Amino acid sequence: MGLLDRVSTLIRANVNDLVSRAEDPEKVIRQLILDMDNQLVQVKTQVAAAIADERLLQQRYEDNQKHADEWQQKAELAVQKGDDELAKEALTRRRSFQETADGFKEQYTEQHAQVEQLKEALTQLEAKITEAKTKQDLLIARSRRAKTETNIRQTLSGVDSNNALGEFGRMEERVQEQEARAKAYGELDQDTLETRFRHLEQDDQVSKELEELKAKAGRSSTPTTPTP
Repeated sequence: MGLLDRVSTLIRANVNDLVSRAEDPEKVIRQLILDMDNQLVQVKTQVAAAIADERLLQQRYEDNQKHADEWQQKAELAVQKGDDELAKEALTRRRSFQETADGFKEQYTEQHAQVEQLKEALTQLEAKITEAKTKQDLLIARSRRAKTETNIRQTLSGVDSNNALGEFGRMEERVQEQEARAKAYGELDQDTLETRFRHLEQDDQVSKELEELKAKAGRSSTPTTPTP
């Protein structure tokens, strides 16, 4: 039953539980597959040995049964010849071989039942390992993706904790201030002689527009001499 218990334990193994407790799921998954393959080799070896024992028991049963049958025939022959003493000796030999044959038959029957159980357990173990190998790549891919996401989150958290984004915003404000200052200097530089003449031209234009408005209103900018 020790072998069956070990096989059942492997069959009930939960890969996801192992991954959740592991520091590095990818390494644990690969090691788990390797361990299961190694265990499978050991189980196959023990199952093969159990099958060999079954066949040996069957052979010994058949050999002893054959001898028992032969001595049965000899006892019958002695009876036919009227030799009762020889018949008794033959029956005694037959009984000895028959008892041995019956003992081997009982052991063979029990061994055969156990071998069938072992074969079934081995089939289930192979199916479990096949399933685990099928999930292997998927679990490793999920583990790697989780690591990548964790690293990204940690990086973003580090940026926030160092206030790098806030510092970047402050530098942007300083650049805007420098741009505004430069623009102001540019406007001051434009207050040259040319600018002053432009202002005079604008004043002259305004004076002309004022005279035109006065003319329309019947007023003149030329002073009139009062009548005596």
